[in-house]
Amino acid sequence: MKPIHWIFAGITVGAAITLLYFYQPSLQHESGVDGFEDAANKVWKWGSKARAAGGGDNIVGRVKEGIGRVTGNDDLASEGVLDQAAGAVKDAAGQLGHTAGKTIHDLNR
Repeated sequence: MKPIHWIFAGITVGAAITLLYFYQPSLQHESGVDGFEDAANKVWKWGSKARAAGGGDNIVGRVKEGIGRVTGNDDLASEGVLDQAAGAVKDAAGQLGHTAGKTIHDLNR
């Protein structure tokens, strides 16, 4: 019965990751033009997915870098730094997607 708390922790973490990955906050529809609102929502959703992927890559990169430094594996540490850089680029692209979606939405008001 001791490992049951690890099972509950795994289920909780899995549910949280699923919620963060699939939850897409949408912009409010204020006009009757669906074409622009749909475009704004698609860009916003893409930005959310890119930011989630970037955050995941950043965390994986930090873990790899830490393990590489502790074990003395310079290749793993440098791979972790590259993963962090890729995560930062994906996060920046996601922020750009959010900004573009908000701008499209605001212009359609």
